[in-house]
Amino acid sequence: MELYNLQPAEGATHNSKRVGRGYGSGKGRTSTRGHKGAKARSGYKKKIGFEGGQMPLQRRVPKFGFKNINRVEYKAINLDLIQSLAEKLGATKIGIAELIEAGFVKKNQLVKVLGNGELTSKLDVEANAFSAKAEAAITEKGGNAVKL
Repeated sequence: MELYNLQPAEGATHNSKRVGRGYGSGKGRTSTRGHKGAKARSGYKKKIGFEGGQMPLQRRVPKFGFKNINRVEYKAINLDLIQSLAEKLGATKIGIAELIEAGFVKKNQLVKVLGNGELTSKLDVEANAFSAKAEAAITEKGGNAVKL
């Protein structure tokens, strides 16, 4: 075998379709484009997702889920963060005002205390909501969990 006698495998190549070369070729006149209409014209480019005027798939298929307008969103604050803030301030009462001042929550946010971490001192904690674990941990140390 030499470079000059290399050729593709049998059936691997095809001759290109020669359209618009007269009636005798069988591909003349409309050049396989059918009769009239946009697809028969030069410059035609179909739009992505266009289905000939039928409602396209992306508009037929319904959307999923919903946004609950009554959802109450809380900023989560863990017990270890409250403990470190109490040690830093030397306070026995931690409320939303102290958390805002420390920069943990914004003025209009609701606060929920979660039970991650450990309390080492007796603290009175004010928040909008408490998890069961957090409330149990606060009362176990002799503190109060006050819901606003």
